[in-house]
Amino acid sequence: MARLAAVLAVLTAVAGLAVAARLPRQKRLGSAVLNEVPLVDGHNDLPWNLRSLEKNQINEFDFDRDLRADPRWNCSTCFTDLPRLRKGKVGAQFWVAYVPCSAQYKDAVEMTMEQVDVIKRFVDKYQDDMQYVDSAQGIMEAFAAGKIGSMIAIEGGHSIDSSLGILRRFHELGVRYLTLTHTCNTPWADPSPVDDVGGKPEHNGLTDFGKKVVRELNRLGIMVDLAHVSHQTMIDAITESYAPVIFSHSSAWAIAQHHRNVRDDVLRMVTVNGGIVMVNFYSLYIRNDGTRGTIEDVVAHINHIRNVAGVDHVGIGSDFDGVNMVPAGLDDVSKYPALFDRLSQPKAGEPEWTPEDLKKLAGLNLIRVFRKVEEVRDLMAGSQPIEELLPKNQVPNQAQACKTDL
Repeated sequence: MARLAAVLAVLTAVAGLAVAARLPRQKRLGSAVLNEVPLVDGHNDLPWNLRSLEKNQINEFDFDRDLRADPRWNCSTCFTDLPRLRKGKVGAQFWVAYVPCSAQYKDAVEMTMEQVDVIKRFVDKYQDDMQYVDSAQGIMEAFAAGKIGSMIAIEGGHSIDSSLGILRRFHELGVRYLTLTHTCNTPWADPSPVDDVGGKPEHNGLTDFGKKVVRELNRLGIMVDLAHVSHQTMIDAITESYAPVIFSHSSAWAIAQHHRNVRDDVLRMVTVNGGIVMVNFYSLYIRNDGTRGTIEDVVAHINHIRNVAGVDHVGIGSDFDGVNMVPAGLDDVSKYPALFDRLSQPKAGEPEWTPEDLKKLAGLNLIRVFRKVEEVRDLMAGSQPIEELLPKNQVPNQAQACKTDL
């Protein structure tokens, strides 16, 4: 009997291995791919919370704790701290130097400089866990060192005050993408609200000067970010750009008809351009009914962009700390693994996500785009800086008093 029991035990074990072998490989991996490649999030507004909650005075600020226990940081737009970043397996993050549209024609450049400064000081303060990065290769090096690659982005063309000289100085400071607009028009580009009901374009996309901004971004190796811009501005910028573009935190218009989202015609242009759409988690962008929604809504946007643009053109751009409502299941920066686990277990009608697909979504797509932008920069290395000035007749009346003649 003992011998028979032993034989049965062996047969049971072999049968179990056979069943495991038949399981789809991606179902066994899920979020495990985040141990192999960096998860690159395209957009986090923590620096604005550093300004609004700490006045950028971070010498005594402790980011290495669960900030939900802090009464000031237990706020409706607070989703980020170091322990939760680590739990979420974040490999690289674009930290955003955002200033509001109310600063346009006033102190937008000054405020943006202060935000770039606080990002750099913040990363330096936590250098055991974060590493300042300004290149695609730097992302991989930080990941290999077990650190969160930390990059600088500017959200809103108003931050350069229509000056290509200021744009070049921001490049020197490490800025690696510029969102062409925020919610307000610049003198050279329309933002997405002009596509809303009752909206009225001012420029019908990019002006000639706006096209020069795109070309100078290409020359510098700064990624052109089309989150927040109008539908026509998207088309104009993609048409004008020599390099792939990004949408750092946008979702699919076909799933949720918000003016911030990307329509299918533009998704197809992104495929040809070689760019990427990094899916936003903000509830108001992922659902039509204004409710919080769930992780399933984000999955629907990711799958739609994959189906239309292709698996090489989708990424993650959460918008954490810049929004006040996110879907259940993606409650903060610790929850990225849940998204990858869910994608690796597709439901009926959904695409199969292999481990290689999930690696592309996590960060390899963005890194590929970043490298291509750098290649275009290198090809343009012999070209002169663009010295175009914004024509005087394009300077809005409210800014005239602030402008000095040459």
